[in-house]
Amino acid sequence: MADTQWPVYEVFHQQARGEPHIHVGSVHATDAEMALVMAKEQYCRRQACVNLWVVPAAAILASEYQDGDMFEHTTDKSYRESWGYKTPKTIQKSDEETPT
Repeated sequence: MADTQWPVYEVFHQQARGEPHIHVGSVHATDAEMALVMAKEQYCRRQACVNLWVVPAAAILASEYQDGDMFEHTTDKSYRESWGYKTPKTIQKSDEETPT
């Protein structure tokens, strides 16, 4: 970070109570309190907003794209998915298609 640029804060806002916070952008600010004020001015003037989070961008840890195998499933768990089960309709349909 250059001495002439303030730290970056990522901004998340909540449109209504009970809804998730959604990332809406970034602001440059001297500290977290100033980032909150700037985020309010930048992202809450035209949109419904009941809550804001500001997080220093340097505090965010992200996975690397090269670590794609990190997200691969190690075992078959299709039994947890609804498409893995047969319903009475699909059983009847498969019975009709099977030659006797």
